[in-house]
Amino acid sequence: MRKIVLICFLMLGISFLGFSDLVAQDAAAEASGGGVFQILKEKFIEGDWKFMSLVLITLILGLAFCIERIITLNIATTNTDKLLSNIDQKLAEGDLDGAQEVARSTAGPTASVLYEGLRNAGSGPEAVEKAIVSYGSVQMGLLEKGLVWISLFIAIAPMLGFMGTVIGMIQAFDRIEAVGDLSPSVVAGGIKVALLTTVFGLIVAIILQIFYNYIVSKIDGIVNKMEEASIGLVDVMAKNGLFK
Repeated sequence: MRKIVLICFLMLGISFLGFSDLVAQDAAAEASGGGVFQILKEKFIEGDWKFMSLVLITLILGLAFCIERIITLNIATTNTDKLLSNIDQKLAEGDLDGAQEVARSTAGPTASVLYEGLRNAGSGPEAVEKAIVSYGSVQMGLLEKGLVWISLFIAIAPMLGFMGTVIGMIQAFDRIEAVGDLSPSVVAGGIKVALLTTVFGLIVAIILQIFYNYIVSKIDGIVNKMEEASIGLVDVMAKNGLFK
């Protein structure tokens, strides 16, 4: 959680620095034409700052959770073939404690699950499989930690955009009522600002959805490796005569 907070503050600082830099350089960028990113920043300024700020905060928080998950999952990735080979070598030498030490000293959920299996080796294959399944469920929960928040931000971002659009449309109709004229010049600016909030809300949702799918695929890969390693551990233990 501490890492998430630090990342959030870092990204907030970068965003506000970029925002102030945009205000200072807006006229120069307009003259030179700018690129796609510059155009997006200009449109962000043109939108209603109240809802645009909420959408920006949603993006920053969502990216913070995504980056934290990606870093954690990359650290959790283990070379299961090498790990099983080292455990097999220790068990072939009759060194169960050494095999446990190999699993305990290796980072990642797969090594933790294998350690639990080795720790219950004296209780028979059923106990080993039960320990692996039980602890595997715990590790699954840890791997999926934070995904619910990313899903929340994916859902909230377009909602905030739509809310900004609806409120902008209401303001546009209020302007029509006050002026008593339906000319395009009366409402065009308000409608443009309203629609920009929807565009940016959808952009944020798309960005976070891409990260979310990548994280889910990463978790699926780790879980598959974990299951393969668990099956391999039982075979290695049986091969080396740990089950009487």
